[in-house]
Amino acid sequence: MGFIDELKAKAKADKKMIVLPESMDKRTFEAAEKILKEGIANIAIIGTKEEIEANGAGYDLTGAVIIDPMTDPNKQKYIDKFVELRAKKGVTPEIAKEQMEKDYMYYACLMCKCGDADGVVSGACHSTGNTIRPALQLLKTKPGISSVSGFFLMEVPDCDMGENGLFVFADCAVNTDFDSPKLAEIAVLSAESFKSFVGAEPKVAMLSYSTKGSAKHDDVTKVSEAVKIVQETRPDICVDGELQLDAALVASVGELKAPGSPVAGHANTLVFPSLEAGNIGYKLVQRLAKANAYGPVLQGLAMPVNDLSRGCYADDIVGVVAMTAVQAQQQG
Repeated sequence: MGFIDELKAKAKADKKMIVLPESMDKRTFEAAEKILKEGIANIAIIGTKEEIEANGAGYDLTGAVIIDPMTDPNKQKYIDKFVELRAKKGVTPEIAKEQMEKDYMYYACLMCKCGDADGVVSGACHSTGNTIRPALQLLKTKPGISSVSGFFLMEVPDCDMGENGLFVFADCAVNTDFDSPKLAEIAVLSAESFKSFVGAEPKVAMLSYSTKGSAKHDDVTKVSEAVKIVQETRPDICVDGELQLDAALVASVGELKAPGSPVAGHANTLVFPSLEAGNIGYKLVQRLAKANAYGPVLQGLAMPVNDLSRGCYADDIVGVVAMTAVQAQQQG
């Protein structure tokens, strides 16, 4: 059984309600049909009667909950919650109503906030910013977490590194400015995500172009300081750095460059020092090693909301819905 099949099995074991707000895209309906037939999750689709008829024609949506944002009987409850959460930012009932009708992502997040749904998947035809912004405004981050980050679960075929070819790569999608505390936070969240999805103990490598002081620069110091923060605040997490990529993954190189390291040569969770490095890194592995890249999965939010690539296929949506459902299970 492959990783995605194991993930679907986990999702099926405790089905969650996942909202798909992009009824303006046919891929949403193709994915919903597959999810419902496989029993991966319960699905709510937000859209007017006209949008559902125009884009959902020909798809079997038996079992899906269709939420018309113009006539939904729960709408006033969501408006009230929106105002409660954002009144200090000037949100009135009129503004809330208009925003919810114009941008279904707000509607989806309010469904989660009010306990009517467990997670949201969006981004097939919206930017990452348009997916994350409503979630941050309405759901916010987990207690003690300063910002949201994004990771990819990488499944590399015929690979004896990582956890039988499984890795978490972070942050590849969200943050543009990294300092040591933020890198440390990403490392902790990524370790937790690896354990949650893969079920094995994370071995976190904080990556750099330097290994254990082989180069001197502020960019190197930033990474080594992040390692110290994780070691001091979360001694239960196996983390080391700064490590070059080969030292992190190849046992012989790890023994040579970082002797005695609990991570070098055996890393399965890779924390990149910048968004550029993370984004380039996951795409290199995806394209050159023919790896499956599941994500970007967002971590740090109070409830699971996940992004899609605008070039995604329906099967990608199915996979991210399964991951979102598993995240929802972990959050109780």
